Amino acid sequence: MPDQPLALSLDLIARAHPLPVADDATALALMTDAELAPGLAAALAAHPAPSEGLWVFGYGSLIWQPEFAYAERRVGTLHGYHRRFCLLQRRFRGSPGNPGLVLALETGGTCEGVAFRLTGATAAETLLPVWRREMRGNGYLGCWVPVATAAGTIQALTFVVNRESDRYTGPISDAAIAERIADGAGHLGPSAEYLFRTVAACVAEGIRCPHLLTLQALVAERLQARLASNGPNV
Repeated sequence: MPDQPLALSLDLIARAHPLPVADDATALALMTDAELAPGLAAALAAHPAPSEGLWVFGYGSLIWQPEFAYAERRVGTLHGYHRRFCLLQRRFRGSPGNPGLVLALETGGTCEGVAFRLTGATAAETLLPVWRREMRGNGYLGCWVPVATAAGTIQALTFVVNRESDRYTGPISDAAIAERIADGAGHLGPSAEYLFRTVAACVAEGIRCPHLLTLQALVAERLQARLASNGPNV
């Protein structure tokens, strides 16, 4: 039987969130490149298999918006972690009064994603844009993990949740996650758009993630109900 179409859509999201949200640079403290440099150097020094090249494992927005040059990409499976919306986003896809949520890796289970083999003059220059994007908001910890692919297991850098961060939600229900995603929006767009683009990219890669599929249906229900009863979120 063919897969059912996604209930969530960009049209529905745009109708529910028709107005842009102004950026608030004070909403999230961002680390500078100088502050990020020691952690990046330590991560590169800890690379367990440098002869394999520099791989990064993406499980969220890196799948559909990598923003770095790469020579190869492979769908792969990471054991011991699962993706979950557990990081508050008070900027970019949310605001201080109405934060959205973004994905991180939590321990336990498995996660299918996409591994990218990066290219560049030096490892540090190649990895810096990814490291800056993921680490500057103090929501993640970088670590090397084995990722099983059809062409063999590789060692890849990925980003797991930083449970010491004030952005970490701890365990919350899918219903609570869906409410937060349905409500949140920032200057980069609604939190629901991040969810939609991630689940759509995963489906296109043949990755079926129950967490994402469940949430897109729950968020679509909430956006449709809000439009029917109260109109758009303005």
